[in-house]
Amino acid sequence: MSTDQSSAPSPSRNRWFQLLVGIVGMVAIANLQYGWTLFVGPIDSKFHWGKAAIQVAFTLFVLAETWLVPLEAYFVDRYGPRVIVAVGGILVGIAWALNSIADSLTMLYAGGVLGGIGAGIVYGTASGAALKWFPDRRGLAAGLTAAGFGAGSALTIIPIANQIKASGYESAFLTWGVLQGVVVVICAFLMHVPRKEDLAEVTVSSETQTARDFTPVEMLKTPAFYLLYVMMTMLAMGGLMATAQLGPIAKDFKVADNSVSLLGLTMAALPFALSLDRILNGITRPFFGWVSDHIGRENTMFIAFGLEGVAIFLLITFAHIPVLFVVFSGLTFFGWGEIYSLFPATCGDLFGRKFATTNYGLLYTAKGTASLLVPIGSLIAGSSGNWYPVFMLAIAFDWIGALLALFVLKPLRKRWLVSQPTEAVAVPA
Repeated sequence: MSTDQSSAPSPSRNRWFQLLVGIVGMVAIANLQYGWTLFVGPIDSKFHWGKAAIQVAFTLFVLAETWLVPLEAYFVDRYGPRVIVAVGGILVGIAWALNSIADSLTMLYAGGVLGGIGAGIVYGTASGAALKWFPDRRGLAAGLTAAGFGAGSALTIIPIANQIKASGYESAFLTWGVLQGVVVVICAFLMHVPRKEDLAEVTVSSETQTARDFTPVEMLKTPAFYLLYVMMTMLAMGGLMATAQLGPIAKDFKVADNSVSLLGLTMAALPFALSLDRILNGITRPFFGWVSDHIGRENTMFIAFGLEGVAIFLLITFAHIPVLFVVFSGLTFFGWGEIYSLFPATCGDLFGRKFATTNYGLLYTAKGTASLLVPIGSLIAGSSGNWYPVFMLAIAFDWIGALLALFVLKPLRKRWLVSQPTEAVAVPA
């Protein structure tokens, strides 16, 4: 049972306020993933460890950030978010503070692990809270929360880069580590678990989601979970393979440094593509989440996954044209980032609200599985001598995922809900 049970009404229990708190927490941890690339070069210039060895710290971060989420989420569901997320904020601060003084790869790797644990706590808690507070608008709420992580570094990347240039990467690590950690701790003590009276007016039809709360163990016994896991792994892997190699692809097609004018802006094709990709990667999450609240999760998956497959095909066909390289790489990101809103929303629909944090934490490990499989793309590219097999594999994953959503997951959901209680879903205590 959660320890966060206060009978006194509080403005902080407004669900939109709770959503905002989760988004701010996600923004505060975004730099741990999306700002890391700024530090690799300066660290290598100082210690000459080699970029490959330095990037192991990032791999450890991703593994810790994904694979430990189920355990962290269990404690959140069991004891409430405040203390657990506060610990996450402290770990976030310690991680970058440790990086600022790291004089060995071992210390750098330790910083990566600690940062991954802290970020995973915040990510899992914020995502689970969105599912719990918004059973009627799960797609939009999960999408807005995920957007905080996907685009949260947009405003801080330039200040961090400027501080690295002016004062060194050590100063930037320490300053931003402490700042981000403090923000997370503040968010922690503003978080609440929704009570029945907090969502008294919120009801949803049993035609769209279950009225039963599945425990994590019960969920792991269902075929529906493994279908979602396979689909999320495929979609995450396909998108990561295509997007992670954007820089090398731009150089191979000799468009990286070509000037592109678009939307009133002019810059080199590769940085233009990376900037546009980050923006669209954030926008797509609440957009497709909102769409799924209105036309259904599976219908939206079919559209979004199919769109990404088409976008990747257009990208490999026209990548030699700088402006189309920018446009179609952006469209690829727009068709990919929504997996972080559609899958948590679907998980909440099928398995209930009470254990939503832990249940989605288990599904979220699909991102970790995908990250371990992504190097396959590099091996394929290296053995074939070109990028086309990688892209074709990514396209296949997208279209297989789209077909599974429409022709397997959609009928499975209908059968699933028919077997559940038929009354309107009321938010449980």
